[in-house]
Amino acid sequence: MEERSLKVLEADTTFFNKITSTLSKLLMPTRVGINSLLINMKRNNILKNYEHFISLDSNDDDAKKEQVKNRYEESYSLYLESIDKYIMDSVYKKVKKGMATDFEKSAIASYYNIVHLKENEYLEYKYRKQKFLLELDYENIKVNGKEKIREKFENLYLSKIDGLYKGIIKNYSVKLSDSDAIKNNSISIFANIFSTLEEYIKNVFPLKLQKEKNETFDKIIKDYEDFEKFTVGKLDEKEFIEKNMILLGLSRVLFTHSLPLVAAEQCYKKLLNDARNLIVNTKDDNKKEEVYVMLIKLVEDYNIKLLSTKLYWDKPEEREKYKKFWNEYSNSKNSEKKEILILKREISELEDTDKFKVLKKYYKSKLVEFGVMKNIRSFKIVQNSYKIEKGKMPKKEKLTSTIK
Repeated sequence: MEERSLKVLEADTTFFNKITSTLSKLLMPTRVGINSLLINMKRNNILKNYEHFISLDSNDDDAKKEQVKNRYEESYSLYLESIDKYIMDSVYKKVKKGMATDFEKSAIASYYNIVHLKENEYLEYKYRKQKFLLELDYENIKVNGKEKIREKFENLYLSKIDGLYKGIIKNYSVKLSDSDAIKNNSISIFANIFSTLEEYIKNVFPLKLQKEKNETFDKIIKDYEDFEKFTVGKLDEKEFIEKNMILLGLSRVLFTHSLPLVAAEQCYKKLLNDARNLIVNTKDDNKKEEVYVMLIKLVEDYNIKLLSTKLYWDKPEEREKYKKFWNEYSNSKNSEKKEILILKREISELEDTDKFKVLKKYYKSKLVEFGVMKNIRSFKIVQNSYKIEKGKMPKKEKLTSTIK
């Protein structure tokens, strides 16, 4: 939005001077001009229709419900169109003339990144454009709007923005079920899911906590507070995985239907593989231990928040095997016993690739520390060696062995 500057008014400003000033503003296509006036009118209209819409109850006849709903949806479209027009008539022209603020330059860049989605990703384009326009006006209201307008608008904003985020997440979830999409764009799909979840938790969830009374939020407030620790400073690879683990846990409550169990399971598997790879590639023992502790927490989250609630398994034998593990795990009161069960399951589930052989060896060393596995000693036989002394036949030395 355009930067605000201090304006000094003369003390003898007359009524006619005020009228002249107002008319000149209305003739200029700027934020304080005709586009701003149109946006205000359309916003007031949709707020009024939104109030009518949410006031409907089960006793109202269907014809009235349909009429109110259509009026609300039409006013929403007209409202978004007015913001879209403002961007093209005002912000775009200012950027083109080199007169735009940094915020306006950033806004127009984001706008065109969204427009580019239209040809190949229409569904995502539809959701993201609405989200962008709503967010743009909300920022404007926060800076310039009166408190009463802001309070009314936030109720509408939350109802709309929440649905748009869920639509975007659901669109990515559908893509995860497409095997061809996974082969070609799996990394970008996962990245988009986590970045969208992060956007929501940063920008929308705090407002929901403030405006809505929901007992469900009490269950995830600790996870939300843990997430906030990862919003400051640059994250290393371990912290990045940990942050996404928290986001995924929050999504099991906030996006249960938009990111269904099947899609969430793929996201968990992605994080687990990232964490396993990091253990293998980390050389420093202290850092490796930190990653290991995080991996155990990730496996616990995966089991508690997802696998324990999974009803449909591809193979019945896998389900029975997991039920046995989960019964033993959930009945264990000792955290050490739970960690041992996790390690044993990890070892049995991992493939015998070179990478995972290294990881299995690391897991087994942990089981040795817990005293549930004996250290396998290998004996290295020193090859026969001979001393040649002057005037004597070579003498064979005794065999020696060393513990490895």
